Amino acid sequence: MARGTLRIYLGAAPGVGKTYAMLAEAHRRLERGPDCVVGVVEHHERPRTEVLLHGLEQVPRREIEYRGTRFAEMDLDAVLARRPRVALVDELAHSNVPGSRHAKRWQDVEVLLDAGVDVVSTVNIQHLESLGDVVQSITGVRQRETVPDEVVRRADQIELVDMSPQALRRRMAHGNVYQADRIDAALSNYFRPGNLTALRELALLWVADRVDEYLREYRGAHDIRSTWQARERIVVGLSGGREGRTLIRRAVRLAEKGAGGEVLAVYVTRSDGLTTTSPQEIAAQRELVESLGGTFHHVVGDDVPQALLDFARGVNATQIVLGASRRKFWQYAFGPGVSTTTARQSGPDLDVHIVTHEEVGAGRGLPTSGTARLGRARIVWGWLIGVAGPVLLTVLLALVVGRRSEGEGPGLANEVLLFLALTVCAALLGGLRPALASAAVSSALLNWYFTPPVRTWTVTDMGNVLALGVFLAVALAVSSVVDQAARRAHQASRLRAEAETLSFIAGGVLRGDTSLETLLARIRETFGMETVALWERTSPTGQWTCAAWTGGAKPPRPGGADVDMPVGDDMTLALAGRVLPAADRRVLAAFAAQAAGLLNWQRLRLAADEADELAEGNRMRTALLAAVSHDLRTPLAGITASVTSLRSDDITWSPEDEAELLAGIEESAARLDHLIGNLLDMSRLQTETVRPLIREVDLDEVVPGALGGVPLDRVVLDIPESMPMVSADPGLLERVVANLVENAVKHAPPDKPVKVAASSLGNRVQLRITDRGPGVPDSAKPGIFEPFQRYGDSPRGSGVGLGLAVARGFAEVMNGTLEAEDTPGGGMTMVLTLRAAEPHPDDLPDLPSPTFG
Repeated sequence: MARGTLRIYLGAAPGVGKTYAMLAEAHRRLERGPDCVVGVVEHHERPRTEVLLHGLEQVPRREIEYRGTRFAEMDLDAVLARRPRVALVDELAHSNVPGSRHAKRWQDVEVLLDAGVDVVSTVNIQHLESLGDVVQSITGVRQRETVPDEVVRRADQIELVDMSPQALRRRMAHGNVYQADRIDAALSNYFRPGNLTALRELALLWVADRVDEYLREYRGAHDIRSTWQARERIVVGLSGGREGRTLIRRAVRLAEKGAGGEVLAVYVTRSDGLTTTSPQEIAAQRELVESLGGTFHHVVGDDVPQALLDFARGVNATQIVLGASRRKFWQYAFGPGVSTTTARQSGPDLDVHIVTHEEVGAGRGLPTSGTARLGRARIVWGWLIGVAGPVLLTVLLALVVGRRSEGEGPGLANEVLLFLALTVCAALLGGLRPALASAAVSSALLNWYFTPPVRTWTVTDMGNVLALGVFLAVALAVSSVVDQAARRAHQASRLRAEAETLSFIAGGVLRGDTSLETLLARIRETFGMETVALWERTSPTGQWTCAAWTGGAKPPRPGGADVDMPVGDDMTLALAGRVLPAADRRVLAAFAAQAAGLLNWQRLRLAADEADELAEGNRMRTALLAAVSHDLRTPLAGITASVTSLRSDDITWSPEDEAELLAGIEESAARLDHLIGNLLDMSRLQTETVRPLIREVDLDEVVPGALGGVPLDRVVLDIPESMPMVSADPGLLERVVANLVENAVKHAPPDKPVKVAASSLGNRVQLRITDRGPGVPDSAKPGIFEPFQRYGDSPRGSGVGLGLAVARGFAEVMNGTLEAEDTPGGGMTMVLTLRAAEPHPDDLPDLPSPTFG
């Protein structure tokens, strides 16, 4: 069965019109014929949303009772039994009431998709899990209902429902989002213009990134190499010189002129060592580009212009920023330079900016690692001088000087020196082969035209024979020395490039970089590959499993890749894109070893975390057993003794004695119930199975009910009527207050009641439980919130030391805090801080844009 498709309407904030757009889409689909039903739509009793529900089949919801209240959730089984073509499921990030089939609504949607049902849903940008901290820093509200980003990214269609902050606030002011009594609070808190603008920017950028991801997948699937200028992406070519900082800042300014601009700084390490680079300068430029919001990339390539263009087209860049050449005027004789060559070869799809700087014309300077390997231009000039130079020199000597038979000319010795100079020049420019050719041609021309008898190959004078022999030997020696020097310089340059790459690997270890995917991406960039994958053998039959990969549509398999680099017997690094020369495999082996080490480190870290969890569980179980050995047996022993006494036929108990024994049984049973309740609560906290049902709660309704376990004359309650409501789970809040008050009463003197007072500060509400007991020193305050901890001389049997631990755990689950402070004049004050109730960001209906402009 084919999997269903998922369409999501994404909004920046409640009220922009996601639910309205979803219902309008449902009516359009019904007109076209597909079977469409409403799985769940939260209309919040708003007339305009209810109007759009007319004409749509609604699957009845399932009612679930939780803590004495009935809630209506989507009936997943009923929707599956109905088997519609399309199902509308509102609020993708919604948390289902405990007792539902799944904890989250997006999990229900996954089941529908697997069953072949197309789903249309809605979600706000603040509900994406990765943006939780960002949204909290903007709005001050922590979103507890979240959906994993991957769930939304896998959607077949994502449509942004956008609205300006001014229009949304105007819509709220007209009463189309919240009820009249909540409008002012909403406009002055969550829906402030700054909040809405920031959330809108988050939504736009997130959707833009998703569109860019779609574009990359499409270009890769269709093997499109040319640049599509859908988004300004600027590549900065760095040579390692001081002008790099100027280029980076100029590229950032260019990116800021367009929406969503991106800057990628690229440093190409040439194996021919054409330029001198300072590691400190490269590190400084990397820090600069990253501080300005760009990224730094290190690429190895022999042909710098081609490496830059390949990288730019690989990332679908639109512009390249390069510095003007630092060459002096005479150095242009050896080639046009990187900037000019890149501009010539860029084609119509890439704009190349050549930026002037202070280093223009200052010269390149000598590389610290040796001279450069002979380039193509130098080799061509070497052949021209080595072959054509002697011919031109012969013609010049024949025309200007005349024939030797007339007794004129510089003489054979000087002529030999002139030809030797040409051979040396050919060797310096072109290396061994042009020099050998120059020596051969020069020897032949000297013998034929300038060595008596001329125009014959015979040499009669032994002095001339010696001169020709010395000439040939010197030419060969100079050519060999120059060629060996070039080779050694090339080797030194390549070793320097390898050292820089290995230094990056070592630096990653020192910096604590533990992302295997990041390392594989660096390997792909360094060697210019399309796809890199790390495979391991996971079965005795030789079955390979891909541990991680980056790049193309699918990872290359071992044996079918362009390059295979084994790491031990059961792991290999596979690369696809081109065949690497043998000289590159040494560095690749270091990368492969690092990748294997990272994979093993991640697994060891996971095993260590599991071991820590087991150790913590063992510690908890040990403490629990120690507590149970006495604290739970004490009330059980009291109950047993009282029951045995009452059942005894040997003693006749008076009514007063029976009442006292029954009271003892009741007290021991209550203590036992309290201890077991705390143990169960701590177990739920440790296993993270507590799911709070956050809603608006009035302290006047919860706090008095939490005082039922203590005498009324021991507590003074002070909660003003003007106190705002709080966002909390009523049941959990009652347990927190009950534990705090019982603990305070236990340590307070009988004649000094405990005070429970509430106050508000900004968007926070504080509940302070104050006692006049002995108090706790500052050094011991953190320990009182640990499980199974008793402070001071608390007698055994008075509890297992879980009350405060459970209270803090429940407070944090409700996004609150619990701290201990000293009471002025003696004693301790427990401060419970909760978030004041604000309009909860629910999906709200949209209205037709003509109505509100």
